[in-house]
Parts: sequence; C-alpha cells; structure tokens
Amino acid sequence: MGVFTFVCRSSGGKWTANQYSGDLEGSADSTYELQRKLVQSALSVDSSGGVQSSFSFITPTSAVFQVIVGGGGGGGFIGGGAAAAPAGGDAPAAAEAPAEKKEEVKEESDDEDLGLSLFD
Repeated sequence: MGVFTFVCRSSGGKWTANQYSGDLEGSADSTYELQRKLVQSALSVDSSGGVQSSFSFITPTSAVFQVIVGGGGGGGFIGGGAAAAPAGGDAPAAAEAPAEKKEEVKEESDDEDLGLSLFD
C-alpha cells in the first residue's frame, strides 16, 4: 500500500504539484487534469491495488492532493473534515454510521420539547 501526498499551487492559471516527501511532480491547466496526472504518476510507482484520492483546497490557489494505492480495506485520513469512502466489506459499517447521527439529532430535538430556548 502506498500513500502519496502532493502540495498543489496555482500561479498564472497553471497548477503545479510536488510530492510532499518524494520526487513525483506534475503540472496542468486545471485541477482535474492535475489530479489525473498525479494518479498516473503514483500508479507508475505502486500499482498494488485500487486507488482512492482526495483533493482539498487550502486557499483558492493552493491545495493538498492525496493518492492511496492498495489497501482495499477501508478509508484513509483526508483533511477538511471529510472521510474517505469505505471499500470492500466495510459497506455495512458505513450504513450504520448515518443511523447514529440521526439518533444524536433526536437527542438535540428533545431539548426543544422541554420548552428551553436560547432566545427566551
């Protein structure tokens, strides 16, 4: 399993990326093209399995792009509060997670039933 992290920057309408700790790099006119090129670069180094990727803007002209090759058993860390989509046999666990959030929402709505309000 390989994890490739790239720091991406835009200047003059062109996006460039350098691997955080490595020698891979790429450039393109759009973030979409850049991501495709970086995935291909990562696969040229490690083609051991499926690919997961995440692109997160830090500012309008900078971003972090992460490519995870192989693993196949679950999600990885992705900045910005997002979570990777689970792969393979983890689908039932993913289906349970939203149900837990619904229960939390019910607990919050119970406070409204007590007649308490922040603006009273």
